[in-house]
Amino acid sequence: MKLPLKTSTAGKRDFFGIDKTMTLIIFLLLIFGSVMVFSASAPYAKSTYGDGYYFVKRQIFWVIIGVLGMSVCAAMPLSFHKKYTAPIGFSIALLCLVLVLLSGASVKRWLNLGFFSFQPSELMKPMLILILALYMEKVQPYIRKNGISGRRRGKISDKKQFLRSSLYGTFIPVLIVAFVCVLIMLENHFSGTIITFAIGAAVIFAGGAMLRWFAGAGAIMAGIVFTVLFGTDYASERIDIWLHPENFSVRDETWQITQGLIAIGFGGIFGRGLGNGLQKQLYVSAAHNDFIFSIVCEELGLIGATAVIILFGAFVKRGLKIASEADTLFGSLTAVGITVHVGLQAFLNIGVVTGTIPNTGVTLPFFSYGGSALVVLLCEMGILLSVSKKEAPDY
Repeated sequence: MKLPLKTSTAGKRDFFGIDKTMTLIIFLLLIFGSVMVFSASAPYAKSTYGDGYYFVKRQIFWVIIGVLGMSVCAAMPLSFHKKYTAPIGFSIALLCLVLVLLSGASVKRWLNLGFFSFQPSELMKPMLILILALYMEKVQPYIRKNGISGRRRGKISDKKQFLRSSLYGTFIPVLIVAFVCVLIMLENHFSGTIITFAIGAAVIFAGGAMLRWFAGAGAIMAGIVFTVLFGTDYASERIDIWLHPENFSVRDETWQITQGLIAIGFGGIFGRGLGNGLQKQLYVSAAHNDFIFSIVCEELGLIGATAVIILFGAFVKRGLKIASEADTLFGSLTAVGITVHVGLQAFLNIGVVTGTIPNTGVTLPFFSYGGSALVVLLCEMGILLSVSKKEAPDY
């Protein structure tokens, strides 16, 4: 994918110049997800709260707030996100990550502000994308003048330029990502650390980091992250459950994944029909959350599951197209990061539900029930649509 190198944009911008195909994909995912939240949550909501509409009413409320946030973010010029959203948003997200570790809460993932709670790691993902995109654009002169001879590939012709390019183009951004990952890792947030590391690496790589240093720094960072994560009881137990489920109780440790696989198996090709799933009747834990894809498979079958995968595939394809056609490098890298974020998270969730990878607790974007996480996701989509905006014609 060829990314633009120009760093300024001229021309009048129009809110309705946003990419219509991406907008349609986003709303299809959102509507599909909201319908499945209602279907998957009704039995649990009825049993626990005496109201089968308990979760869907709240989901609709957050969808409305999120769509408003998405509209505002999409209406703002990309220059606003570059000048204000990136530095201010990243600073706030970083502060929240520190505060949640100092909160004294038993589960150090949620920050309670009194009137609502949210996970700072969810806010950090898009803010990290923005700050890295801003940084990589700023240091492009150093990256392009990398001190490597064009005549003999790989030969260093200017040692000073090579070291400067390595420092600014690879090591500093990798340290930023590493610092953020360590903070999230201290929360025992396995999936959040993996996703944050991956989207950070994607932005750095797309920004032109030298492959030799990028691969080396990435390997070291990945080694540290995985060593620490897999060295904890929390993560190692999940891996053991995935590799050796026969050693664990089907009524305890493997209950969720087992019931999820049963739901997938019952779905067949055409499914039981929307609303007719049996495994959501308090068998699949968190049926409206992490394992909602298993309910999609049971009620809508292989056809419904394929539709979900196609929608996410279309999102990734269109997102990369927006990145390749963006006016600025900042916009390109922002689109790359957001696209990788949504695509990777969907891949991990579906992998967990189908038993392909260990249970990481990651949610399915647009589908899993959530409040603040959904609002942040939709605002992130607004930023992506802001990147996609075309110049409005002058009349």
